[in-house]
Amino acid sequence: MLRVGVVGAGAAGLVAARLLAARPSEFAAPVVFEQAGSVGGTWVYTDHVGSDRHGLPIHSSMYQNLRTNLPKEVMGFPDFPFKSDSYNGKSFIFHEEVLDYLCRYADRFDLEQYILFETRVENVTPTSANDPASGWSVTTRDLNTNKTSHHFFDAMIICNGHYSVPTVPDLPGIRQFKGEVIHSHDYRVPAPYTGKRVILLGGRASGIDISVEVATVAKQVYLSHNQPPFVATLPDNMQQTVGIESMEPDGVVLKDGRRLAVDALILCTGYEFEFAFLSPACGVEVVERQVRPLYKHVIHTGYPRLAFIGLPTVVLPFPLFHKQVEFVLASLSGRLRLPCRPEMDADTAADLETRLQLGLPARYAHLLGPLQWEYMDVLASAAGAEPVPEAVRQLYDEVHAQRARDLRGYKERAFRITGPATFVEVTDEVMADLASKL
Repeated sequence: MLRVGVVGAGAAGLVAARLLAARPSEFAAPVVFEQAGSVGGTWVYTDHVGSDRHGLPIHSSMYQNLRTNLPKEVMGFPDFPFKSDSYNGKSFIFHEEVLDYLCRYADRFDLEQYILFETRVENVTPTSANDPASGWSVTTRDLNTNKTSHHFFDAMIICNGHYSVPTVPDLPGIRQFKGEVIHSHDYRVPAPYTGKRVILLGGRASGIDISVEVATVAKQVYLSHNQPPFVATLPDNMQQTVGIESMEPDGVVLKDGRRLAVDALILCTGYEFEFAFLSPACGVEVVERQVRPLYKHVIHTGYPRLAFIGLPTVVLPFPLFHKQVEFVLASLSGRLRLPCRPEMDADTAADLETRLQLGLPARYAHLLGPLQWEYMDVLASAAGAEPVPEAVRQLYDEVHAQRARDLRGYKERAFRITGPATFVEVTDEVMADLASKL
């Protein structure tokens, strides 16, 4: 039986532990290392920013009022779906409700027995350099006693997340700007921006959601980004602008030459992939936000017993984690025979080239978006697993369309999946009809 170590007990690490433990004839009991004191990873909210009580950077990027931008009906793990009537029947739920779900998932499958809490992974290195079948030597530190321990595993699954190390652009003139500058990682509540003129840089999910929230208290909000303008109706005191060219002491210069006076800048500029605990011998590098060399965004092509879960962005996270872990375990057990390294590297290069031809910059190497469905189908087929249900795909796409039209109201809607390929939006009439069929 293979001994597998897992780094992180967020959603990805929990599903890795659950699926490893479900295959006792193939794998020894998993060992999960988690530097926090509980499960949940980025979903563990804290008011604090900066460092935790151990002097380590705060991991979570949750803000106080965050609600999911996907309905819970599509978010759950395949073997542990959200109940339709849970959380007062809402579809778009608060971060603490997602954490509650993850805690219930851990309880349902008795996963805490496998987790070493408040244990930081200091070093992971192959036991034999350049041996594809190498085992892994792992050094950890108990954060309470400072005691160091050493472990050996046949395989490692890295689930440390990628929403904790902010990407901070070096905007010209930013050091001369007199206003407040924070990254969205440190944003918690809108109150500090009451009556202020605020510009947010970045037009993806966090930039959009935080700007709409800040607009409830600010004098003026500008959402600065380089994507095509979205068509949704915005609050009266909010407008979209092009990206920022430079900063001035009292404001910004936009890429179209306009100058705006602002009091605060919130950087919604994403996060870095960070694996400081992997030794150079692992041969993992991050170049323009591409983690390489990885086959299917998951498996190290030089060390196939080293895998990374959850790197793709703009995806349906929990189901994608489940498919990735199924794929990894199929390869580790021998049920799936991986191509040789040159073929895996060629596949990775072709995947990146496809993105470049679509006009995406190299830094979007792990962005999936509409490509995620084919990607998950490929993983499921290779692992002999079930595909994502058609209803999940359709509801995901419908919500994205609604979001583009109605930024402020789409989260007030509720949905129910009614069959393998069907869903409904919940209204009083629909609920009465569903009740009549019970």
